[in-house]
Amino acid sequence: MKGHPYEHGFDLRLVPGKIFEPFSWTSPSMVFVNSMSDLFHQDVPDEYIIEIVRVMMNANWHTYQVLTKRSERLMAMLNGSLRFATSTEHIWWGVSVEDTKYGKPRIDHLRQTPAQIKFLSVEPLLEDLEFVDLSDIDWVIVGGESGPGARPMKEEWVRNLLRCCRHYKVPFFFKQWGGVQKKKTGRQLEGQTYDEFPFTAREAIPDRVVRRQLASDLEAQFKANEALKFVWGAAGSSPLSRITAQRSRQVPSL
Repeated sequence: MKGHPYEHGFDLRLVPGKIFEPFSWTSPSMVFVNSMSDLFHQDVPDEYIIEIVRVMMNANWHTYQVLTKRSERLMAMLNGSLRFATSTEHIWWGVSVEDTKYGKPRIDHLRQTPAQIKFLSVEPLLEDLEFVDLSDIDWVIVGGESGPGARPMKEEWVRNLLRCCRHYKVPFFFKQWGGVQKKKTGRQLEGQTYDEFPFTAREAIPDRVVRRQLASDLEAQFKANEALKFVWGAAGSSPLSRITAQRSRQVPSL
């Protein structure tokens, strides 16, 4: 559909008009940022990432989950140009951990950041990770691969991660067993569901007038940024990203 963020399929595109949407939502939400791509993709400019994070810092009545496989870039920016966003509890920074070879090294990169809330998305879990050092990690999500050709996940692999979480006193969220028909396999482990979250306090949501003013001020700053002039000039036809905060269901904190 013309004008839709995905009108060019899954090519990387910048969609600056979507960045300010969190200011329009009328209730605090859990937000999975850029759920269909990766905020730290190499083709996304640093300045663009910084502007997105400024929106998250200002719309601080929402909770944001930022997940990446580009852990080295995440580490560099959280220790540099994004350090201003590391002391808050409403932005959760996470890395994908699917296996030992590629996934486990990302944990160390994340641990080397000053982020207040750090999490691991162990999904899809493709092999037994055995013991995982969860020191300075605040949340672990685990799930199996789903869809046609999904690779199976063994229960023992999941139990090992649960034991690690209990050892380090880290909240554990079990998302799904996955498979070709994930609804049938469900999300129970040892007869129960695990829906644990890190505890974070939430800010009160401002009234509509205040939210609109915040969005307007940030948009003006964004458009005045010389490094990002090309983004607004080509917003309708650029072959670059879906860097948009995607709203998800609101969930309780434990």
